[in-house]
Amino acid sequence: MKPQGYSRAQIALHWAVFLLLVSQYLLEDGISSAWRAYRRGQEAGFDLTVPLHVFGGIAILLLVLWRAALRLRRGAPALPAGGNPMLDRIAGITHLALYALLLALPVSGALAWFGGLTQISEVHEAMTSALLIVSGLHILGALYHQFVLRDGLMERMKRPVA
Repeated sequence: MKPQGYSRAQIALHWAVFLLLVSQYLLEDGISSAWRAYRRGQEAGFDLTVPLHVFGGIAILLLVLWRAALRLRRGAPALPAGGNPMLDRIAGITHLALYALLLALPVSGALAWFGGLTQISEVHEAMTSALLIVSGLHILGALYHQFVLRDGLMERMKRPVA
């Protein structure tokens, strides 16, 4: 049986990952500059945004693993009744893509940064763009439910259900 809503932990993890992702995009310039200096064989000097980006990626990986474990154990609430099957399918694919990217990005970033792997860094950058697109679809879907369908879907990420 599917739960009626998300747990307090699921909601907290959702918003914690969101905030960490915003910070990752804000800290991206520092690590990109350091990476370019490394590739040219130059000393980058200390920039606090670099370790913050690295530790942010590790935190995202751990939180997403925790969230995925909770979702596997507890499940997720069903979509509101009477929805469009095609849009429901897109929502499912979007969530799967979000989880895949949120797991793959920190791993690829770590492999690129600690392994000095240029090709992986390029994949990491491409996945960063893909995450922006998929996150945008996720947000648009939530806003569509909130303001067009008015079905209360967004309330599930605001108020926990035991």
